[in-house]
Formats: sequence, structure tokens, C-alpha cells
Amino acid sequence: MDFPARLALSVPLIQAPMAGTSTPVLAAAVSNAGALGSIAVGTLTPDAARRDIAALRAATGRPFNVNLFVHEPCTPDPQREAAWLEALRPVFAAFEAQPPGELETIYPTLIGNREMLAALVDAAPPVVSFHFGLPEREAMAALKAAGCLLLATATSLAEAHLARDAGIDAVVAQGWEAGGHRGLFDPSAPDGKLGTLALTRLLAAHSGLPVIAAGGIMDGQGIRAALDLGAVAAQLGTAFIACPESSADEAYRAALASEAAWHTTMTEAISGRPARCLANRFTAFAATPGLPPVAPYPRAYHAGKALNAAARTQGETGFGAQWAGQGAPLSRPLPAAELVALLAGELADQRA
Repeated sequence: MDFPARLALSVPLIQAPMAGTSTPVLAAAVSNAGALGSIAVGTLTPDAARRDIAALRAATGRPFNVNLFVHEPCTPDPQREAAWLEALRPVFAAFEAQPPGELETIYPTLIGNREMLAALVDAAPPVVSFHFGLPEREAMAALKAAGCLLLATATSLAEAHLARDAGIDAVVAQGWEAGGHRGLFDPSAPDGKLGTLALTRLLAAHSGLPVIAAGGIMDGQGIRAALDLGAVAAQLGTAFIACPESSADEAYRAALASEAAWHTTMTEAISGRPARCLANRFTAFAATPGLPPVAPYPRAYHAGKALNAAARTQGETGFGAQWAGQGAPLSRPLPAAELVALLAGELADQRA
């Protein structure tokens, strides 16, 4: 499959659907500029997902991507969760607040989620992508029957082979450098922590699927490098956070433009799964010796969001989920269409 040709992309570029920053307006601007815009609906209800997909479709006549979380359903662990909340208690107290009495599973998974699957099949977005794993074969068959092209994140060749065998159309090679959550299928298994360069080349040579490189890519030179390694496109997320069309708040944008951008770090403390973000007060707390195991994903996120809200009441913004990859210092705060045009120009210069 010629991935860019099938989607009529004039720029072999996908805007990563980073939950918390992607919006229909941002995705439409990227798609209208000739790349593939994306929205994340993994944190939404089925009705909200329908709303955002409809808004995106109304704003562009070009292909776009809708992304979902496909993690194994979470089993509450009361003892582990209570220990984690107790560890957070002094941090909450610093902001005159108390941690939640108990944690909730705030983000659903597509696995077993018939209402979300029905919403997707009805909306039939041109592309649907999966993070954290793969849905049931019946769900994939229904989406393919609706005409959707299916993508899945892989952090290893083994995960890419699982995606290929399940019928995925193209794989996103997520390197260790990437911002946001690691797409590990099984977060309890060892993580090889392969970088984007090595992973992209391995998957291009051995996965049997078209490969989209992701992680640390911020400019046309990076896109060119990914294509030279055998990728059919590059996926950029951090590069679009500073765009005015993203939903990043002012504190997030300021942090991205600060010294913190040079010190991204991988942490489980915010959500319960490994995720790369800007160094801030939450990541500093996560480095405290002797902390108990973090509550499971996504229940830990309930605590993280409550802590961030409490801190903000006191003017402290360093407890937010400020996801960013290792290329963060190369961020450019431009409107999305201008950024895509700049990336395309840089890529053309590299081809010359």
C-alpha cells in the first residue's frame, strides 16, 4: 500500500492525536494543508466523539484520523490505590486539599465498548488509529467494512507483527523519544526502549507493513531522515502543541518554551502508565525515594487530575500532564497550516 497516495497526502506527515491538545480545528487545519490531521477521542464519551468527528468533517473535505485507547480493561486494586493516595496526601496538603477518597476509571478502552464502536462505524472516519494495543477482530472487521484505514502504534517488532497479523494497514513506530504515553501493549513486560531511528528501520525491514515514524521528529530534516529509513510518513505531535489551534493552556505553552523543554522525562506517576512529559513539579515528586507503586492506569490519572486542579487553585501549574517529546526545544509556535507549509518546504530542501 502506498500510504500517502491512498490518503492523497501532499506532505507525508501525520499530526499526532495527543489527548489534551488535539482539537477538531487543529486537525482540520493540518488536513487542509495537505497532511493528515488527527483527533483523540479516547477520553470522550461516544456522544462527544460523534460531536468532534462531525465538527472535523464539517471543517475539511480531506482525510483525517481518529485515535482511541485500546488498553486492557482496568481491574481496581484497592490496596495499591490506597497506598498511592496516601503517598500523594502531603502534596495535596501543600495546596490545602485532600486526595480523592477512592479512584475511578476515568478513561474507557475501546475493548468491549460497543457504544464507541457503533459511533465510529456510523461516522466512518477515513483513518482510525489505536494506542496501547489492538481491539477485537470483530471491531476491526466492522471498521474496515465501514471503509476505515487502520493504524496501530508499536514500540517493538513483536508488537508490529501482532498488528500485521490482526489486519492493521500501517504501523506507527513509536520511539523512546516520543512525547505522551508509551504505546506498549503490555506495560508490565520489559520495554526495549528502542529509539525512533532503530525502531523505524527494524519495522521497515521486517514488519511487513508500511511504517510511520514517530518520536523526536520536529522539522523537515527529521521527516526526511524517517523517509530515508524506509518510513512512508512521519508522525509529529510535540511540534503541533504550540499551534494556536491546539487546546494546550498558557501554562503548558510557557513550559514548552522554557528550560523544561530540554529536560523531558518518562514517568508513570501522572497516569499510571509510562509517558514522556516536560520536567515539572509532578516529575520531581515522582523521583522521591521510597514511593509505593503508582496506582494502575487510568485510575492513577484520577488522582493526577485532582492534584493538578488543587495546585492550580494556588497558582501552581507544575502538576499538569504536559506531554512532550525529546525534540521539544525545536518547537515553533506557528498556526498549523503555516507549520505544515514550513515542514513541507524543509522537506523539499532536503530532497533537492
